Amino acid sequence: MKRIALFAATAFVFGAVACAQRSRGVDTSAPPLAKSENEKKILKLLDEMRRGHRTKWAVPPADGRMLRLLTESLGAKHVLEIGTSTGYSGLWFCLALQTTGGRLTTLEYDAGRAGEARGNFQQGGVDDMVTLIEGDAHQTLARVKGPVDIVFIDAEKSGYIDYLEQVLPLVRPGGLILAHNLDMVPEYIKKVTADPNLETVFYMQGGGLGITMKKR
Repeated sequence: MKRIALFAATAFVFGAVACAQRSRGVDTSAPPLAKSENEKKILKLLDEMRRGHRTKWAVPPADGRMLRLLTESLGAKHVLEIGTSTGYSGLWFCLALQTTGGRLTTLEYDAGRAGEARGNFQQGGVDDMVTLIEGDAHQTLARVKGPVDIVFIDAEKSGYIDYLEQVLPLVRPGGLILAHNLDMVPEYIKKVTADPNLETVFYMQGGGLGITMKKR
């Protein structure tokens, strides 16, 4: 219960920070600025997907920006995503990976969503840096080779613990495991905060993101 209380307190703190920023005239929802034509192309597509309701349970833009920020600042070469959906979060990763020279491996259970994602990756001009694997991720994870710099878990909540246990050996020391919608998975919070080999903080500006580092 102490860990859940910590999560609730963290959520309150981040919410208070966001409110304070808004009260000072800081627009935390403003879209990012494009540095290059490639970046402009992807950002335009992301905006079109959101406005056209083509995201299907995807992360909110605030979380997408955090995914991109963490990936680029870490200089990630291999990102693993569990739960592709239509490719919205994957495109945020690709914004960073086109700078770091890295690749995205993304796993999707639903064939229809996987097909949409492939089309979006192609439209964004990033399909050459993405490997999309269809099927049940609990099984297809066995096909993924490490080392992995960042893992993003955003699939069925009942599977979070199994996903965590499977990806931990793949993640390099100093790498990150990101988990979305943590308010829905208290058992995951308990597990990552009780493991001395992990260090976890919570980002609550968007949909709730756990950021876990595998200690060196």
